[in-house]
Amino acid sequence: MTAISTPSRAPALRTPWLLTILLTGQFMAVLDVSIVNVASPVLRSDLGTSGSGLQMIISGYTVAYAMLLVTGARLGGRHGGRPLFLSGLALFTAASLACGLAVSAGQLIAFRLLQGAGAALMVPQVLSMIQTGFEGAARARALSLYAAVISGAAIAGQVLGGMLVSADLLGGGWRPVFLVNVPIGLVLLVAGVRLLPAAGGAPAARRPLDLAGLVTLSLTVGLLVVPLVLGHEQHWPLWGWAAMAASAVMAGVFALVERRAAAPLVPGRVFGAPGVLASALAVFGAMATYGGFLFAVALHLQGRLGDSPIAAGLTFLPGMVTFTVASLNWRRVPQHLHRRMIVASFAVAALGYLGLAAALSGGGHGQPLLAAAMAVTGLGLGGTFSPVLAVALARVAPSDAADASGLFVMVTQLGQVLGVATFGTLYLSRGSAAETGAALAVAALAAGACALPLLRARPGR
Repeated sequence: MTAISTPSRAPALRTPWLLTILLTGQFMAVLDVSIVNVASPVLRSDLGTSGSGLQMIISGYTVAYAMLLVTGARLGGRHGGRPLFLSGLALFTAASLACGLAVSAGQLIAFRLLQGAGAALMVPQVLSMIQTGFEGAARARALSLYAAVISGAAIAGQVLGGMLVSADLLGGGWRPVFLVNVPIGLVLLVAGVRLLPAAGGAPAARRPLDLAGLVTLSLTVGLLVVPLVLGHEQHWPLWGWAAMAASAVMAGVFALVERRAAAPLVPGRVFGAPGVLASALAVFGAMATYGGFLFAVALHLQGRLGDSPIAAGLTFLPGMVTFTVASLNWRRVPQHLHRRMIVASFAVAALGYLGLAAALSGGGHGQPLLAAAMAVTGLGLGGTFSPVLAVALARVAPSDAADASGLFVMVTQLGQVLGVATFGTLYLSRGSAAETGAALAVAALAAGACALPLLRARPGR
């Protein structure tokens, strides 16, 4: 594919410091999705929360984050990326402080929702400002770093979360996993005010917010996710099944609303860009399996096997290393093989999940197979996420950057929400990471099937 370029760019956005600010904000937002996984057993015992409450602490952030992402992107398109990035960063930082000081599960869930809202305002501006501030090879490199940061932060969260909980800084237990955001956020705010140009991510044509679309989409996802999160603990009541059935109806209503909307959440021309729809499906499938895998395995290691938080976090290290290597080097593969590489990488990830299932099926750690399976899984995921984003976004016009940003970050987070809800429920019901691993392998193969349409797209960029 050939990247679309425009004659004018904001020159200041090309400087390394500015890209560093944007990607560090992105890193923090994604880190907070996974960093809580390793802390979840300590959270459960310290706050006396139920299994469903624990899932809400983990997923509540992601639900708010995912639901408001498209609106955050639209606001950035209306008012400019700089003010929305800084406002979202300020809210995220303040909410992180509140999470670290929470004294009950209810408070923590509420503050996590605020954290997610802040992330939803901040994150879409990152991709939008990259899309409009870079062109050609520079944009391709920035997109590779962006994609590497998104998925690398998810794995890094497991390791950093384990280190912070095990260190028990000042007797804080799980609290440092939230408080670590505060000093970083404050530094980014000061640097952003000084270095982010006023023209960066400047508003384009002002389009109205699609409130009807936002409400119907939120209801659709809420009616599906809430019963999945609460169903196990409440023995799958009738209201849960009714809510999930209603979510399918609301999905149809959402489609009708968007078809008639003057300014839909995601314009049809974004979906019409080559590879965008297929890539969105692939990203959703990959992140659903990935989010569920992180949640279930973290609980298995610390629950059934009694690992310390840092030991559990370090178990994910081989995957983090191979993911980083694959994410940063996939462009060495010839361009005409990129789509085949993506599908092959999904198959590699599926093999990694199967290896995890085999390693954990005996009830122990299953080393060295567990480490090898983690490395294979990371390698496969690293060969999917970064290239899928780059292949799709290369044909999105800069004027649609905000909407495309909202779409891809939304499906990324919705995939993780569904993964945590579905596979978390399976783990809490069965208590066996082996069964969870087998289900993840099937889901990974299904996600690979979603990537197949990429093979039929026109080769090259």
